[in-house]
Amino acid sequence: MPIAAQSDAAVDAAASGLLAPGGGRDRLEELSEIIGAYNQVTEKLQASHEALRQQVMRLQDELASADARLQRSKRLAALGEMAAGIAHEIRNPLAAIQLYAGLLVEDLPPKTECARTAKQIASGVRRLNAIVGDVLSFSREIGPRRRPTLVAELVSRVIDAHRPAIEQAHVTVHCHSDDPNSVIDVDPDLLHQALLNLVRNAVDAMGDTGGGASGGGGVITIETRLEEGHVVITIRDTGPGIAEADIDRIFNPFFTTRNTGTGLGLAIVHRIVDAHDGSICVSNDGGAVFELILPAMSEPRQRQSVGSTDTPHGSTATDD
Repeated sequence: MPIAAQSDAAVDAAASGLLAPGGGRDRLEELSEIIGAYNQVTEKLQASHEALRQQVMRLQDELASADARLQRSKRLAALGEMAAGIAHEIRNPLAAIQLYAGLLVEDLPPKTECARTAKQIASGVRRLNAIVGDVLSFSREIGPRRRPTLVAELVSRVIDAHRPAIEQAHVTVHCHSDDPNSVIDVDPDLLHQALLNLVRNAVDAMGDTGGGASGGGGVITIETRLEEGHVVITIRDTGPGIAEADIDRIFNPFFTTRNTGTGLGLAIVHRIVDAHDGSICVSNDGGAVFELILPAMSEPRQRQSVGSTDTPHGSTATDD
């Protein structure tokens, strides 16, 4: 029965007892019951109103967030098309410069000033080619080829792929998981690329400062947990963190806090996560903290065979 109907019934019952002649009940007590019934109904209405208000606010936030993601995707798509056109125009003359610089290196006597200059030109062209490759990687349409993937296996492969740099920087990596058998339906190659970019950024950030707050080469902690139908992957380091003024811009294309690089690494990470219907956020907590939130798989899908992950493909731009 609706709350309003319940209240009417309670009030009618109390009122009938109050007005009935010779009811045999103390009239003040009956009046108190009427007031109590109204108070109970009021409290229920207030609770229902608050619950509805919270629900409306949550839906408004979700709608605003979805609209913001849609608008961002449209802007990135337009920027990607423009960047791709520019990159293709640059790549052709770069190829010619690289060819002629190589011929000069071969023809000039070694250990001469001209030979050293030609080598510097060739080296510069290689760096420019790498930048063009990053731009094209950012502009390329991302279409995940999803299959069931063990999160723990994916994280392990990322660490192994970057282990030489991790050891060289004297960085310690800790991994924790609420459920080692957690499975997500993702493109393992693309997600490998995204996680590798984040780990590499963390190592570079701690290397730039000579270690983290914990001393030595710093610590990277990778945690995975299940939370309300999602798998949350958190990557935190003990580096200097991210300036508060930069947090809102950290995923913008071509934004970087370094003297070198294109600033496309984190923009590519964001596009990969977004293509998987997930989200990524960044904060500071004794260092930088990146949190990836991806939809978890249902139990029936998890019981299916988990496909093995292949060697990652594509560009791995990493600078933030």
